[in-house]
Amino acid sequence: MAGRATSTDDRGFRESVRFYLLDHETELGKTIDISLLVLNLAFVGIFVAETYPISQRTRSLLWQTEIAITGVFLVEYVLRLYGAQDRTDEALDPYTIVDLLSILPTLVLLVSPVPALAANIGFLRVVRVVRVLRFYRFTKDEEFFFGTIEVGTLRAVKLLLTVLVVLFTAAGLFYTAEHRANPAIETFGDSFYYTVVALSTVGFGDIVPATRLGRWVTVAAILAGIILIPWQASRIVKAWSSGEKVDVTCPNCGLSKHDADASHCKACGHVIYQEYDEES
Repeated sequence: MAGRATSTDDRGFRESVRFYLLDHETELGKTIDISLLVLNLAFVGIFVAETYPISQRTRSLLWQTEIAITGVFLVEYVLRLYGAQDRTDEALDPYTIVDLLSILPTLVLLVSPVPALAANIGFLRVVRVVRVLRFYRFTKDEEFFFGTIEVGTLRAVKLLLTVLVVLFTAAGLFYTAEHRANPAIETFGDSFYYTVVALSTVGFGDIVPATRLGRWVTVAAILAGIILIPWQASRIVKAWSSGEKVDVTCPNCGLSKHDADASHCKACGHVIYQEYDEES
């Protein structure tokens, strides 16, 4: 009996953990959402701040802050796996993989037994640019801590987020590849400026890649920009255009979407006599 009660309590606790990590309505759920959002902003901000000339004391404070935030995200990662109905599916979920990748470099550097080893694997910290992808978790559905938004608005938010993610990730990778070899790239701001100019095809020419890796980062960023951004934009346009149609299926060809005032199928011309209000 005691074992059964313990199992029931454990299942109830797991369900509570899963509920509050997904909840956007209760006070605790909103607090978790807002806290994770703020910490994520700080997590990304630390990466940017460390590229600027700052004192050793400030750099040390940023490192301690990064460790603390990493600890919080590690706890979140473990709780998501613990509370998941299917832990394998949760572990393989793209959002969960991004969560792990974003904290892995900090964890590796933290547990390195020898400072020299930490220096040798310091390049892993470039992977921290993927932490910006964590923001996609907040756009997983239409429910937010401030309420529910329309599907069209959510798609617009995802488009804006995609643009920012492409720019930020490309700028972070370009900075890592160039800042030691290129005198024009001193800070993340310089790299971000170059990325915006390159992806917008303006090409002022005041900053050019000095390394082979920097050139490949530029190529990858441009390809990602011309593929991902139009893809997201097309989804918005498609949603807006389909929103003006009604779900009436043509009995002849099976086309399911028609204009609100259609009397014939636009694909095969079959009569469908769709009802509509002439005054609307």
